[in-house]
Amino acid sequence: MCGILGIFDKKDLDVQHVQMLSQRMRHRGPDMQDYQVNNSKTGIITHERLAIIDLYTGKQPIQGTNTAYVVHNGEIYNHVKLKETELTDYTFRTSSDSEVIVKLYEKYGTDFCNLLDGVFGFIVMDSDRFMIARDPIGIKPLYYGQDKEGAYYFSSEMKVIEDQVEDLSAFPPGHYFTKETGFVQYYQPEWADDKVCTEELDYVKLKDSLIEATRKRLMSDVPVGVLLSGGLDSSLISSITARLMKDEGKTLHSFSIGLDETSPDIIAAKEVADFIGTEHHAIHFTFDEGLAIIDKLVWHLETYDITSIRASTPMYIMSKYITDLGIKVVLSGEGSDEIFGGYLYFHNAPSDQEFQKETIRRVQLLSTADCLRADKSTMAWALEARVPFLDRHFLDVAMKIDPSYKRPNRAEGKMEKHIIRKAFDDKEQPWLPEHVLWRQKEQFSDGVGYSWIDQLVDYCATQISDQEMEQAETLFPINTPTTKEAMYMRKIFHKHFPSEAAAKTVKKWIPKWQENEDPSGRASTIHEQTTEVVEIH
Repeated sequence: MCGILGIFDKKDLDVQHVQMLSQRMRHRGPDMQDYQVNNSKTGIITHERLAIIDLYTGKQPIQGTNTAYVVHNGEIYNHVKLKETELTDYTFRTSSDSEVIVKLYEKYGTDFCNLLDGVFGFIVMDSDRFMIARDPIGIKPLYYGQDKEGAYYFSSEMKVIEDQVEDLSAFPPGHYFTKETGFVQYYQPEWADDKVCTEELDYVKLKDSLIEATRKRLMSDVPVGVLLSGGLDSSLISSITARLMKDEGKTLHSFSIGLDETSPDIIAAKEVADFIGTEHHAIHFTFDEGLAIIDKLVWHLETYDITSIRASTPMYIMSKYITDLGIKVVLSGEGSDEIFGGYLYFHNAPSDQEFQKETIRRVQLLSTADCLRADKSTMAWALEARVPFLDRHFLDVAMKIDPSYKRPNRAEGKMEKHIIRKAFDDKEQPWLPEHVLWRQKEQFSDGVGYSWIDQLVDYCATQISDQEMEQAETLFPINTPTTKEAMYMRKIFHKHFPSEAAAKTVKKWIPKWQENEDPSGRASTIHEQTTEVVEIH
């Protein structure tokens, strides 16, 4: 994982200034830095490198056979297979996974993104031509804009270019861009149409595809760990990873975080870690420690969405601890709740069809929420988070299943994410303790300890006056904050990113089919406010 920046059609290109801009995201890639200018001196690409694959010869930009260069943020999991199939006629300068991108560009032009199995934001510069692309779901961040003279800017993080451009937007997932074509949507999965999601449920296929999605994400030349909250999603990924690494004779480190030993996640994570045999690290933080880092956290996250900030605070603290141990890669459980309707508000879906439409909408919005949080709160400390649930091949399996199988129904004994639980419910060789496998959804910001959110809400209420709230619409007409907590976060964001364009890049996470807009799972009437587990199979 890395940070990339590209500027094109810039008549008065100042290389030193561009390098200074790139340094704003050096936290993403502290290992190496480099750049390449095109022949006409109007285009430049820069790279801040976090070395994960090919530690010694994988420095970027990477040159193709002739005039093309690439910078890439992400991982291409099928790069070895591509070298053995599509690219057998090409010679490679490195063993980096990123080099296949520039070689595919040389062979196919812009029509190759669907050949890539992985996550990416990349820029190809070929003399005065350029191509930019983002992975199908938007797991890796990417922003773009143009300055007043029409020069194009593209970067992994908004902070790099926000004060340089007139227009600023998030680069749409599943698209590529060239000056000649504009935006082209290369990723058009069948499951985006809810009417085709009618496949029969196959538990073995579902399980095997998640195991394979996890296996490919163990590709690394540096140590790998797992984020283990003790909830279903992270516990499943941790259990799969532990089995795969045990087969290779490797020890797996797992990490959880909470306010104290009574936090729901701390308790559940310890039990899971003991069960699957990881070397476990339980991290604690105080409310004051969490509060103290929020200003810096908002700068890293580039959002004012309270759901993301609540959950990112413990993740940010935990990421520093992990990096300090020398681990550069962790696997995490993001995406499952969107795919399987795991959030408690999904219980209120009025029909199977509406349930399915909402899962599709949520997956397509992940780049604005959980993917943004997982990437930026970890990459703040040069830690790469990988998310097996969002593997494009696993999505093809899971998203096409008829919603009648996935939709929760307590009256029928079907709790949220019922089918993925059932797929891994192996009595002979259990993947998880029974009551963890069937533990109710606990949103990460709640699971670290309910008092984290309660105290945060109370603190923000003391910092924002009623008079300020009355002026909210005037102060912030875009996504006007409706609570004092939201106003507090919005003021911090505005201090760092004052433009209207920056404010428009943020999408607020709001549950559907619920009387209030509070994103906490405890706001749902379905929530069991206890550390005991509701065993509904």
